[in-house]
Amino acid sequence: MIKIINREKLIENGETSIIRRGRDLALQCLEQAVNAAEPERLIKAKMKVENDQLQVENCTFDLRKFKHVYVVGGGKAGGKMAQAIEELLGSHITAGVVNIPYSTNQKTKVIELNKASHPVPDEAGVFGTFRVMALAEQAKEDDLVICLISGGGSSLMPLPREGISLEDKQVLTNALLKSGAKITEINAVRKHLSAFKGGWLAKKAYPATLLNLVLSDVMGDPLDSIASGPTVPDTSTFSDAKKILEKYDLWLNIPVSIRKILLEGEKGLLQETPKPNDLVFKKVHNFVIGNNRTASLAAIDFLASKGLNTLLLADLLEGEAKEVGKALAKLASEGFVCMDTSRSLGVVVGGETTVIVSGKGVGGRNQELALSAALNIKEYEGCVIASFSTDGVDGPTDAAGAIIDGFTLKRARQLGLDPEKFIANNDSNSFFSKLGDLICTGATETNVNDLCVIIALKDLI
Repeated sequence: MIKIINREKLIENGETSIIRRGRDLALQCLEQAVNAAEPERLIKAKMKVENDQLQVENCTFDLRKFKHVYVVGGGKAGGKMAQAIEELLGSHITAGVVNIPYSTNQKTKVIELNKASHPVPDEAGVFGTFRVMALAEQAKEDDLVICLISGGGSSLMPLPREGISLEDKQVLTNALLKSGAKITEINAVRKHLSAFKGGWLAKKAYPATLLNLVLSDVMGDPLDSIASGPTVPDTSTFSDAKKILEKYDLWLNIPVSIRKILLEGEKGLLQETPKPNDLVFKKVHNFVIGNNRTASLAAIDFLASKGLNTLLLADLLEGEAKEVGKALAKLASEGFVCMDTSRSLGVVVGGETTVIVSGKGVGGRNQELALSAALNIKEYEGCVIASFSTDGVDGPTDAAGAIIDGFTLKRARQLGLDPEKFIANNDSNSFFSKLGDLICTGATETNVNDLCVIIALKDLI
């Protein structure tokens, strides 16, 4: 079970019994949500093996008909997914390679777990991805390739196309992460600079049967965007990638090699990523085993079990973090004023915001959202907002997010902190570190986007 490491301290930071109760409910809610998205639990719920028949939802694979079973893939949940698949399939697995973050420590017997960097790719990731492609190419028509895909896979499985260096991709990745671009836009660019993403892994594995098990970290579960879609057709183009870089004023500031590739691709001088009409995808089977809704439903069920009126706003946590923080603070404040006094209110919002980085501070989208909410929430005793990344890592920090209440600004000013300066410098991590209100879990080894929980209490429950 995944726990918030500093939960007791976060509760103690509440100035009154009602605030402490609201903080307790919000933090328990987040724990319930992230545990509902635990990869081993999801795989065991979706898959079973009986009499050499692998059942995945309503689809059956006769393992006796496959000469070899290979397991490949990568992502923040890759280690736990690989462990679960080994436990399920046992001796049926011939070999495997899965790229996982440095922060994870799973052990497997047959599947090789290759540690690599996230969110900026490194040479270890390239090495592991090359191994994945080699294993896929080894597969024949009578083989089964199981691909484990989860959020973070885009960075953890880098394989720059010819003409682009890893260093160039690192520069581009850093620029995109700071630009405020949506993850779908970032991945559209990545796919056109890769020899692996955007369907190229499926192309390499053909004519083997390919079974994709996907833990989605993208709202709406677009398969071509999750981990940049290495095993599914790509609907974006070189021209789309170029337009995205222009949209965020990056085109003239990226490495020359990247501009060269995209311009040549736009002119038709380079082969486009595999498209939906490609025959290789007729042997590909896709299953989303979990997503943000999986976590959100667990969160809302928990709040309902505690007697709160509940509201689930799935897929609405998007846009610039500062602006979303303002909107959620308004929702919390108005919910407090308007709610039925006989029952308290609990709201769960799922999705993923973005941050346009202009300052020199340290933070993450959830921490910035929480700081913005603190600046805009009314000073009501029972209002609490917690924003949280389900992978346990919010931006380039060791925190998963942050928690605020109606008295957060009061506490900050008592410590001599100016929240306006912190948010202007994109330094939300420093702000919440000084307050002791960072939410810390360590790496959760799952990834289904972000969750924000709003609690509005008028009385203890």
